[in-house]
Amino acid sequence: MGVLENQVAIVTGAASGIGAATTRRFIREGAAVVMVDIDRRQLEATAAGLDRPDRAATVVGDVADRDVAGAAVACARERFGRLDVLVNNAARYDNTPFPERDFEEWKRVFDVILVGAFHFCRQAAQAMIAAGVPGRIVNVTSIHGRHGEKGASHYGAAKAALNQFTRCLAIELAPHGIRVNAVAPGFVDTPMSVYNGVNELETPRFVQQYVQERRIPLARPARPEEIAGVIVFLASDDAGYVTGHVLVADGGLTCTF
Repeated sequence: MGVLENQVAIVTGAASGIGAATTRRFIREGAAVVMVDIDRRQLEATAAGLDRPDRAATVVGDVADRDVAGAAVACARERFGRLDVLVNNAARYDNTPFPERDFEEWKRVFDVILVGAFHFCRQAAQAMIAAGVPGRIVNVTSIHGRHGEKGASHYGAAKAALNQFTRCLAIELAPHGIRVNAVAPGFVDTPMSVYNGVNELETPRFVQQYVQERRIPLARPARPEEIAGVIVFLASDDAGYVTGHVLVADGGLTCTF
């Protein structure tokens, strides 16, 4: 029996990367998953490739749209009968230099990461409270939420806000039995690492600084499946006394700052 047996989860940004890996792991652990993503083609391809596609449903849309959050919660309840877990994973990133950055794109990153988390957390919490479910919310943040980096003012600020949102929500939802935590990855080998056709994690600079010189002590980026494992832990009863925590999963990178 898996650690999420008979649980029902919503995972945003589920078409690829950490979201897809989390969906696959949740299903292996016995859960059913409502997969949410704006990329219909990739979302449907990922869902079709699952070991148990009957344990997944898809909702296509922009997470910053509150109606999409409502549709995902309704799908969980109508298709699978309940909602136990929410994973806010959807994100957006680009590395345009700040003086050249367009405000609407800067704001768009906040809309996806923070506004999206607000809509999904609010509607998921309402459903959990109404059903008397001791739910769990896991927000995927980043080490960028604590440490600055060139070109990441939008992403870092949004992730820092999501960290604090996690802590405040944990306090507010604790009387309802709902735990709220976050996982903050470092470098992860996902499609978000690719800019203009180049994978940042394969460049000579990255290999030299982070691998050969071991700025990442484990000398490699994470696999999406490794972050999914942390999310499963925070969503499971094994983390039953953990709430309001931001769990860093970065291969030791921030130890070397």
